[in-house]
Amino acid sequence: MQKEKVATAQPEDIRKRTFRFAVTIVKLSGELGNDRAANVIAKQIIRSGTSIGANAQEAVAAHSKQDFIYKTNIALREARETLYWLKLIQELSILKPSTIQTVLQEAEEITKILGAIVSTARGVRKTTS
Repeated sequence: MQKEKVATAQPEDIRKRTFRFAVTIVKLSGELGNDRAANVIAKQIIRSGTSIGANAQEAVAAHSKQDFIYKTNIALREARETLYWLKLIQELSILKPSTIQTVLQEAEEITKILGAIVSTARGVRKTTS
């Protein structure tokens, strides 16, 4: 029974973390400005940044291990896309470096966690390079 608690603790933590991240992304998008480029970036980052948590939530309700891996992998891909948009915001100096750096760091950590969850579920351990 204790083994079962350990197995559910990690997805629960990532669900909470990705939900808080989605809230941060929505708030951050409001700070991007109102020109054409900012509107496009805001729309894209809201889509990908909120999708991470939605897919992590769906993964918990997966019908099989393969379904869990599939949905968690979607969350991982969305996290990578969100990292792209955050790096673009950083490169364009749209926000203060301190603001974007904190969000970028959280996105990178979420990406690593999701990658580890997928690797563990697949029974494959990735090495860092």
